[in-house]
Amino acid sequence: MNIETNHHIESPKEKQNRHKAMEAIKLLNTLREDFKAPIESMEYFYDLFERVHCKHESLHDDKTKIGTMCIQIPSEIIYALDGIPIRLCNGFYTDDEIGSDFMPQKACPLIKATVGHFASGNFSDKPDIVFSPTTCDQKTKAGSTIESFGYKFIDVDFPRTKESEASREYWRRSVKQFALELSKFQGKKLTKNNLKDTIKKIGYAQSLYNKLSDFRKNEIVPILGLDVFLITNAFFFDKIDNWIEATQKLINELEIRAKEKISVTGKSSPRIIYTGSPPIFPNYKIPQIIEESDGIIVADETCSSNRMFNDMVAVDEWNIYDMMDSISDKYLKACTCPIFTKNEDRIRRVVQLVKEYKADGVIYQAFAGCTVYEMEQRSVLEAMEKEGIPILYLESDYSPSQGGQLSTRVEAFIESLKTRRRNKK
Repeated sequence: MNIETNHHIESPKEKQNRHKAMEAIKLLNTLREDFKAPIESMEYFYDLFERVHCKHESLHDDKTKIGTMCIQIPSEIIYALDGIPIRLCNGFYTDDEIGSDFMPQKACPLIKATVGHFASGNFSDKPDIVFSPTTCDQKTKAGSTIESFGYKFIDVDFPRTKESEASREYWRRSVKQFALELSKFQGKKLTKNNLKDTIKKIGYAQSLYNKLSDFRKNEIVPILGLDVFLITNAFFFDKIDNWIEATQKLINELEIRAKEKISVTGKSSPRIIYTGSPPIFPNYKIPQIIEESDGIIVADETCSSNRMFNDMVAVDEWNIYDMMDSISDKYLKACTCPIFTKNEDRIRRVVQLVKEYKADGVIYQAFAGCTVYEMEQRSVLEAMEKEGIPILYLESDYSPSQGGQLSTRVEAFIESLKTRRRNKK
């Protein structure tokens, strides 16, 4: 006897989408439900990530999507040429597993996940072209693999030093070449007025981030570090006007919470500066452990958050040549990426953040296989010890299986900071 069934057999792509949706919704549910004093205005961001990563909604059907592999590609120029910048760094373990078929097993999980995303093609907003600065060696080498999947991929030459005038001129030429390539692709001319407008708009978005960060300097902290990472990651792909409006509403709510002294932490929660490999949604594994262990991330030095918003483009003359030079300088001089041969600026920045945000300690996370962050941890640890700043170094990947060991180390560090604080009284 034949029995007919209506069971749908998932295709590989449907299965991947389901697994990714599960990763995303697990984190979003944690943020919505597991922490005290939730912020109403954060619902915009939770809903945004659910729409894009769980329901696979497109946000930019009417625009050319310009994929970027790093924050060093100037968004000001992309917007001025009527494109939408989509940062393609990926935090999904599902994509990490796919990317493992194309990359060495010891490669950085962020790179494997990014390659896996391109291999699967499961984009809510598929990039029409990809620009990648030659910063991280693994990203640079992954470019040819991504190109083999049928994507138009263009390298943007980036210097490995930033102190010399030669490197400054080298990068200025690279930025001008990038603008020329994008202008040809778009069939549009870069104009003074368009560039001026986008510099000001992105500058305003940065000013909102800085206002948001000011609330985290308060003794009573009104917002989780996890929520701030979500807000900054939303800037990777959201419509900029929507992001600005939602962030302004959040700031208005935080002003009320600050006056009413509403805290997301306990009274003795240690204040943490987070640095190292970037937290990319939904791989917030370490930040989540920190804040579930009664720590609070009050600031960070990462390329997925603070570094992205910290320094604005400073223009002396509003002509197109000066604006282009100012954009170039901002993306080089302000960068504290460990790919540079010398990186005292990053150490100074971390120390500055500890003092400015009255932090109790630093947690430095490096992805296994992220060579530059793994190598640089020694000099950062030595600098923090010299300053008397407690620091914990963690190595992690995208696998969900590490949680127990990492939790034990983070919890012990948090407890040591509490003891240190008590002993100071």
